[in-house]
Amino acid sequence: MFTTHTLIDQLSTNPQSVSFQDVMALIDDEYSFTPTAFKNGSQQNQAGENNGSCKILSFAQLNNLPQELTLHLFGDFYRLDVLNNPEGNDHQNIRQFILNGWEGVSFASSALVKK
Repeated sequence: MFTTHTLIDQLSTNPQSVSFQDVMALIDDEYSFTPTAFKNGSQQNQAGENNGSCKILSFAQLNNLPQELTLHLFGDFYRLDVLNNPEGNDHQNIRQFILNGWEGVSFASSALVKK
């Protein structure tokens, strides 16, 4: 099982090996989550909508991760679904984050609190 520290180490040394499922398990284990509305570029997400993206972006923000490493937290959704289909319309939170970075992300309130 990952810890925040070991996940960040893995992101820094081997980002291609990080899976979305492992990231979700870590966040659920180490953080209390409150569904929160958030904006990501032109993508407006209501509380309870796109919770995976909400968790990942909140986790990355809390841990001051740069855009490039944050994208790898989405695992194969980023590496396979988005990068292999750059003109696609799926995974809008990933696509908006690629376009707008952290400047495009804002949360209505805190989504994650360390347990």
